[in-house]
Amino acid sequence: MSDVSHERVELPVPGTDATLGVIRHGHYGRPVLVFPSEAGRAEDFAGNGMVDAVRSLVDAGRVSFFCVDSADRWTWSDNAQTTEERAKGHQLYTRWLEESVVPWVHEQLGGSAPLITTGVSMGAYHAVHFTLTHAHLAPLAIGMSGNYDVKTWNGHGEHGDATYFANPMDYVSGMSGDHLDWVRANASILLVVGQGPFETHPTRSLQSTIDFAKVLSDKGIPHEIDVWGHDSAHDWPWWQRQLAHHLPRFC
Repeated sequence: MSDVSHERVELPVPGTDATLGVIRHGHYGRPVLVFPSEAGRAEDFAGNGMVDAVRSLVDAGRVSFFCVDSADRWTWSDNAQTTEERAKGHQLYTRWLEESVVPWVHEQLGGSAPLITTGVSMGAYHAVHFTLTHAHLAPLAIGMSGNYDVKTWNGHGEHGDATYFANPMDYVSGMSGDHLDWVRANASILLVVGQGPFETHPTRSLQSTIDFAKVLSDKGIPHEIDVWGHDSAHDWPWWQRQLAHHLPRFC
């Protein structure tokens, strides 16, 4: 069966006149919410060969990808803003996911279904952060080559509550009590990273992934870490291979 690729759909950003786009690939199967790399668009996942890397799963009806635009250009990539201002802007992106994207996905599916989130580079941060904060909607995240500490992203200014609650390294470290028990029971995180070009500098992805896996371990949150070799670069050909290696067991 051939891939069902929907036209780009524009969904409203709550409280604004703006829209951001979503594109679906696949006709059936486990729904995967896909975040692009920094400042990317919904088109990037297919455009960089990621759908073709798991074409057999798509054609067999085992997986459907729901690829979203980023809002990084007016949040995390806007270096004119302080880190706290960028984190506050990110809250609006989260509202878009909650109020526009997830309902649209459920409409497409004909009902609610547990999502997988995935993304590469900054998209890995988005995927992991969304699962940790919305495990009732997306209990599994696959983060590839991510940096999970927003305070290392060329930021400036003082860090307040918005930064704390947007920063997995901080808020997971601070989890306790009933909330931690809920996350342990509902969320699962797969962290994948290479040791090759650009995974160390300038992205800090390798060290951040190792550090964040330790935080998850310390908190007893279900997770896996898969560190690839020194030839595994911060680039699409390797992310294609990583997705093709891991996704089949989840769908």
